[in-house]
Amino acid sequence: MELKKEKPVPTEYFVDKNSIVREIWGKSDTIIFIFAGAAAEFALNKAVDWLYFTGKLPADPLGRLFSTVAYARKIVFLDKQSAVNAINRITGIHAGVEAKRGANIPDWAYRDVLFMLIDYSVRSFELLERRLTVAEKLEVFDVFQRMGIQMGLKGLPDDYDEYTNMRKEHLFNNLEKSHYTNDLFIQYRRHLGIVRYRILLEVQALVAPSIVRNLLVMKDSHLAMFMRLYKKGKKIKIDKLLKTLLLPSEYRDQIKALDKPLV
Repeated sequence: MELKKEKPVPTEYFVDKNSIVREIWGKSDTIIFIFAGAAAEFALNKAVDWLYFTGKLPADPLGRLFSTVAYARKIVFLDKQSAVNAINRITGIHAGVEAKRGANIPDWAYRDVLFMLIDYSVRSFELLERRLTVAEKLEVFDVFQRMGIQMGLKGLPDDYDEYTNMRKEHLFNNLEKSHYTNDLFIQYRRHLGIVRYRILLEVQALVAPSIVRNLLVMKDSHLAMFMRLYKKGKKIKIDKLLKTLLLPSEYRDQIKALDKPLV
């Protein structure tokens, strides 16, 4: 008697394989823009002292960038259980920091980070690729909303419209320029070098919301006119040449790896 072969159970993912989120987080230039914007806003956040508690961010801002990206890409590209494990690991790391400091990271600070990931994912992709549809923006929101729920975050918005309103409120209420702001930008310059640092500022001025640019006294970016050429230049691989020129050599392999899906 011939045994029937069991059909393989399809792999379940935290982020659907056809999701726009995979396209956004599968390109190194988009990821660089996301974290350039976040680096500016992090420096202004009223809870930035938490990033200084362990000393890891100011000591190695580029290393922290790639560590954060590694977790984000696990959530976006790996199977659902692996993604949940990565989210739980992030939650555990935060809990450990809170235990050492003997205080809790404010709920609004957690939401700020989640909102940044949503906002800069949209902003960066639209700058480098094309305008997103309403449905695609809802996909981006849904992925990070579910991430926040898995982390047990409180006070999350119920839908995209509520998120946009809360994002505006958070930008208005939770940002200020402080000595931490100045120190973080000193560290960015020290680790990037003057030329790459100037490029970082130009990218930040291009991608960051107006309230962030105003608090940091940023002028209009000179890269605005360059973006059209950059998009066209991808066809002749000019984007790869630029990334080679603009990024520290020790991180080039890691940057190249960002253009390859994990699965």
